[in-house]
Amino acid sequence: MGRGMLSAVTALAGLAFAASGAAAAAFKCPHVGGDFVFGQEANINSLDQMTSSTISTRNVAMNMFESLMTRDENFSPILELADSMEESADHMTYTFKLRQGVHFHNGKEMTSADVVASFNRYNKIGLARNALDNVDHWDAPDKATFAIHMKQAQPTFILGLSSFSVPIVIIPAEDENDPPQQLKTIGTGPYELVQSVPGSFVKLKRFDGYTPNPHFEQRTGFGGYKQACFDTVTFRIVTEGQARVAGLQTGELQGVEDVPAKSLPEVKKNPKITILPLNNWWIQIALPNTSFPPTDNLMFRKAVQAALDMDEIMDAASDGNYKLNVGFQYPNQADYSDAGKDTYNLHNADLAKKYLAQSGYKNEPVILLTDKDYAPMYNSALVMQQQLQAVGIKAEMKVVDWPTSVQLDLNTDTGWNFFYTGWGTQPALGALDTMQFLASPKAAYKPPGDKDDPDMLAAWKDMNGLPTAEARQAAFARMQKLTLDKVYAVPFGSLTKVQATRSDVKGFVPFRIPRMADVWFEK
Repeated sequence: MGRGMLSAVTALAGLAFAASGAAAAAFKCPHVGGDFVFGQEANINSLDQMTSSTISTRNVAMNMFESLMTRDENFSPILELADSMEESADHMTYTFKLRQGVHFHNGKEMTSADVVASFNRYNKIGLARNALDNVDHWDAPDKATFAIHMKQAQPTFILGLSSFSVPIVIIPAEDENDPPQQLKTIGTGPYELVQSVPGSFVKLKRFDGYTPNPHFEQRTGFGGYKQACFDTVTFRIVTEGQARVAGLQTGELQGVEDVPAKSLPEVKKNPKITILPLNNWWIQIALPNTSFPPTDNLMFRKAVQAALDMDEIMDAASDGNYKLNVGFQYPNQADYSDAGKDTYNLHNADLAKKYLAQSGYKNEPVILLTDKDYAPMYNSALVMQQQLQAVGIKAEMKVVDWPTSVQLDLNTDTGWNFFYTGWGTQPALGALDTMQFLASPKAAYKPPGDKDDPDMLAAWKDMNGLPTAEARQAAFARMQKLTLDKVYAVPFGSLTKVQATRSDVKGFVPFRIPRMADVWFEK
């Protein structure tokens, strides 16, 4: 399989997560000032980073929040708010010394009490709290020390802890009991919140009390040495692709997270615009609701799977800028597996009709829950609807805005059959991050009574806990095959995202999330 995220974690045991000497030449903003207006393609459902996995939330929130650990430019774990980390010889305790002099946006100094409260909140309501299932408890021996004690050794624990998919961001202790989706937006990051107007914009400003990490010289991934060079950053919600292009062309927008493929020839003619392509941006996907008929029936789900022509779906979703991809990693990643490939891109109407007959389908409506904020989601649902109707399935679209579709997916298990989304950050971070969403709690395929498939849970447990990288890799392939055989997810393929900035914007490097630190306007 090669040496990827699941196998690379073996090497982490040999790393000393301790602070090195202070950097000799830390990054300094070449120019300070200005308002960077960034065109974001979808509205946010919340800025509560603990309880939202959406890209639109992460785009904004992760410029304000930080974690004990994060990932570097190559998605390897690094320390962020922790100054050092020591793993005990028996792999049962992780002891973190905290960086000193770090303050929250409200002026309060961060201590281990805040870290304890943050972990407590995440353990209750965090969207990916299954990452803490193997933790016995945590404590704070003193105000500068936080320790995690395991139930049993878990070789992948640090990999999970450092993920910024749905990270355990550190918040003030007094906010521990904030309800889901209602967390006060007070972090330790280089930017702080000014105003959030749903459907319109989110404005941030430089946090003058920010303390950069002195053990790095520059930004790397979502960590490193970060500086806020802009006075303010405005995330403007611009859901229509041509409107983003127009704003970029005139300079009303200085950056955008997506340039539609059909607009690229025109945009490339403008010498004042820098094109920034990012391959394998996300895996376009539909997630079935196995708690609601008729998608509670495996043979019906297999009929849907058999009917689909992934080339047609992905062509519509991406304006032709895509690659077919059977699974939950990209083919260029070492963790990639084609397990379950016999279920993919079948485009077989006869087989679909055979499975439909076996399912006992009686022409019930099949509700496709999608949004128009993200054109790839809407277009993939539209083509899938046509393909399902062609084999005799009464497919109907339910089109809402992106935040509403997310709320319906998270909080209801009735009234819809397929939810459309894109998994991008998770596959980039590795197989563990991706498959986490197919395990408890709140597995993405909506198991009846929220009781997960025991075969899926067993594979997930093996992905996390088996002692060798090869065994964990085999568990991932097994979990992917189970997912496709039981149609717990329908991956369509991988699309490329094209970001862009005005040419006077410097330091902006494409990443899974727009990083606003260490970015500036050229004078």
